[in-house]
Parts: sequence; structure tokens; C-alpha cells
Amino acid sequence: MDTEKRKAQYREMFGRVADALGYKFSPDEEIVDFILEQEVTLEKKHGNPFCPCQGLKGNREEDMKIVCPCIPFNREHFDAMKRCWCGLFVHKDVEDPDELEQLAYSEFNS
Repeated sequence: MDTEKRKAQYREMFGRVADALGYKFSPDEEIVDFILEQEVTLEKKHGNPFCPCQGLKGNREEDMKIVCPCIPFNREHFDAMKRCWCGLFVHKDVEDPDELEQLAYSEFNS
């Protein structure tokens, strides 16, 4: 699998899903490129483009919740931060993702 070609496919597929959910790719192209490359690597190793910022638990049902884009499974948490956990996606109204606060799930859920 050609990594650059797969990253381009992810941009197309993930972009459509994120758009429908009110998100867009981060305007930080370096971050986007890096994370997509990590997802291609994870897909080669595990068969799915898991979020590179969340650890696999070894439980298929739980692990499928972190296949990118994992926004639907973490919607309330990500909406509170206006970004997904790794920063690949931000709310459509975000112009500067560096100004966004990242909240641990335990902080968000308390």
C-alpha cells in the first residue's frame, strides 16, 4: 500500500465524515499530514486506521470506537474541546487550534 496514496484517500473519506459532523481538518497541515501517516502505519499493522493518540485495549468492540474519525463515539468530549483528541479535526468555526484547551476525559467527565 502506497502511504501517500492512502493518506489522500483518508483525506477524502474522513473529510466527508467530519464535515457531516460539523468538523474539518485542522488548519495545521503539518499535524494533519503526520497523523494521517501514523494512521496508515496503524492500518498496515492492525487492519484499521486507529487513532494514533489513543491506546488499543485489545477488546475489538472498544477498539473499534477509536477508528478514525472517532468523533461519533466521543462526541460530547470532543465538542467540549472543539477538537478531536489528537487534533486532526477541529470544529468548523475554529481558526487557531493552538488556542484550544485539551481536557482529559476524567476532567471532562467530572
